[in-house]
Amino acid sequence: MLLTAFGGLMWLLYTAMLVLAVVALVMAALFRDDAYRAADKKTKGFWLIILGVTVAVNLLIPMLFLQLAGLVATIVFFVDVRPALRGVSGGGFGRRSSGGSSSDGPYGPYNGGR
Repeated sequence: MLLTAFGGLMWLLYTAMLVLAVVALVMAALFRDDAYRAADKKTKGFWLIILGVTVAVNLLIPMLFLQLAGLVATIVFFVDVRPALRGVSGGGFGRRSSGGSSSDGPYGPYNGGR
């Protein structure tokens, strides 16, 4: 009975690691390529490869140490890369940041030369 409970707990952990990796992969794909350069992070291709390998390992190779290495990469993306990309992109995936209007320039509102 204890072994069954441990197996259920491990299944939940594996599933949680897979879900986090898939979410990180989707988020990495949604940010623009130039945002990675502007945030001074590795390239978009690098993060897509790392997170894609993490998803593949979680799906195909049930080896805990490989999955933990992928979890570290996923956590680094969520804690370091994603906030930097959101800061550069103005809030994320093409959304406008709060406030501002369509006539705002990089240094404030554009008033037409008045």
